[in-house]
Amino acid sequence: MGAGTSPADPAAEEDRTSPAPSGAEVSGADAADGAAPGEEAAAREGAAVRADAESGDADGGADRAEDTRPEAAAADAPHSAPRASRRFPSFTRDTARPEGGGRAASGDAPAPARQWPLLAVLCTAGFGLLIVAVDPFAEAFRIGTMLIGAALIGGAVLRLVVPSVGMLAVRSRFTDLVTYGLLGFLIVMLALVAQPKPWLDLPFLEDAVHFTIR
Repeated sequence: MGAGTSPADPAAEEDRTSPAPSGAEVSGADAADGAAPGEEAAAREGAAVRADAESGDADGGADRAEDTRPEAAAADAPHSAPRASRRFPSFTRDTARPEGGGRAASGDAPAPARQWPLLAVLCTAGFGLLIVAVDPFAEAFRIGTMLIGAALIGGAVLRLVVPSVGMLAVRSRFTDLVTYGLLGFLIVMLALVAQPKPWLDLPFLEDAVHFTIR
């Protein structure tokens, strides 16, 4: 009998009754014990790689989702394009088309048709200048001057009535109306009161002239 066991010890009897393991089982168990740490390390490494890949895909999907969201676009907008200032620039590089400065006819029409308001004013004024220069009849200078004033007044009427007058529009509608109308009225009045034998007698105008040159 062994030194540390007694016949009544159950563990000793179980050892005596249990079959002895074979050599193959012992070698397989040893191999399993030896391979377990390597397989566990490989499994842990593979799990870490898969977790990193999944986290990368999740981050990429989140980034793509954030890029398409309106708030993300609004957050990136200040960095991509600065806000336009409402203050007037120090130096202007172009001028805006005045109100009603578009073509008076469609784009496929010839140039004279597209600019007929300007051509009408210029032709009338040019005809008046020609009459004054040639002086073909008596009172020709008065008639020619009145034609020039009438051309300017006609330009003011066109600027008021026609929506688009082409190059006849120089500034705003109000400014053009005042400029054309006032200049045309003054030219016509000067033609009517011109000496000798004025067609319009204005006593207060004669008094003003005598007072000025006296």
